[in-house]
Amino acid sequence: MIIVLTGATGSGKSRLAIDLAKRIDGEIINGDAFQVYKGIEIATAAPTEEEKREVPHHLFSFLECDDGYDISRYQKDLRSKLDEVLSRNKTPIIVGGSGLYLRSALYDYDLSTDTSSVDMSSYEKMDNRELHDVLEKLDPEEAKKIHENNRRRVLRSIEVCLANNGPKTEMIKAQTHEPIYKDCLFFELKRDREQLYPHVEKRIDEMVRTGMVEQTVAMIKKYGKDAPAFKAIGIKEFFPYVDGTASLEDCITTIKTNTRHYVKRQETFFRHQFNLIEISGVEDILKTIENYSKVGGSK
Repeated sequence: MIIVLTGATGSGKSRLAIDLAKRIDGEIINGDAFQVYKGIEIATAAPTEEEKREVPHHLFSFLECDDGYDISRYQKDLRSKLDEVLSRNKTPIIVGGSGLYLRSALYDYDLSTDTSSVDMSSYEKMDNRELHDVLEKLDPEEAKKIHENNRRRVLRSIEVCLANNGPKTEMIKAQTHEPIYKDCLFFELKRDREQLYPHVEKRIDEMVRTGMVEQTVAMIKKYGKDAPAFKAIGIKEFFPYVDGTASLEDCITTIKTNTRHYVKRQETFFRHQFNLIEISGVEDILKTIENYSKVGGSK
């Protein structure tokens, strides 16, 4: 069985996942697009070293901030890690709020395209701005997701479009996406927004207290503003502070505002993309697993 624990950022998924793993002999696998990066653990609310020692954790804090990670790489990494954990007769518990990453790996998204016949020599001579302009013409939706300085990803997206004779996004939309794992339960840790928003703001204040500003500013100065990891909420909002054009207080306020907006987007995505079982704690999950096992799981 595979357990997927989703929910809005700040809802308490990570702590619940650890408690659940202890109860069912589970191992936790990252389902967040930015917790794969090391050096920004406070801003991304990645598990602490103490938490990682409580139960096994996988796919957290293993990439440099300038590494252009994407859903195709995550799909491969997650599926490989699921096979590994299941082979040890452990229960994988995927925890995170990056809905598209979860769908790409747990549903039958075909992200592979044969690009061997595509001649990219003329594109490789272009500068970053010219390349991004090409991608905007070939696949405007994909171009919005990639910064022009992320040259490797822009080139790859152009290559896929040319090989596919059309936008990559249209290719993905045309696929029928069905779950590829038989016994996979999706749980949402539900919190009322009236309760969640104040909790999120308190969590951000706690992040600041425990060194988020110092850690984040140091990484921005090390990698510059264009590192793929810095698209995360809690990183890019500090750019004006680093530039000296905004106060620290204003940047923190912007983080809180952007996080509230992100919570709304997450809830909408989860509601439309997954068959979710709403829960309020570990006992709800254990009861569902028990009932699921009694009826023989998926047929």
